[in-house]
Amino acid sequence: MINDFLFKNMEHINPDEIWFQQDGATCHTATVTIELLKSKFGDKLISKNGPVNWPARSCDLTFLDYFLWGYVKSQIYADKPATINALESNISRVILDIQPAILENVTMDFVGRMHHLKNSRGGHIPEIIFKC
Repeated sequence: MINDFLFKNMEHINPDEIWFQQDGATCHTATVTIELLKSKFGDKLISKNGPVNWPARSCDLTFLDYFLWGYVKSQIYADKPATINALESNISRVILDIQPAILENVTMDFVGRMHHLKNSRGGHIPEIIFKC
């Protein structure tokens, strides 16, 4: 998937200008996977066992975890797909239907969280209000 989808669809992107982040799933953090990702992203890989360790399940830090995956999942399963084809169709439809404004709002909220985190110097962040 990394070679056939990710790298193939990154041909127009300079990997030196972006960071790659992934969760701590075992298949994502296998040595062979980390080495492959490091070959493309170098030290700009945020992952368990990668150059930059990302705290697991930290909803203060990962907007994919605290919003996007839950939103996508709720949309995918809204009509209770009964077949793999229906599930795949729903996944494609939902991903393609995500409006740029949703991603902009999620990103701006993430930036706010980063400011709170920086100001807390790694401490507890009670002032963050989780938005649904």
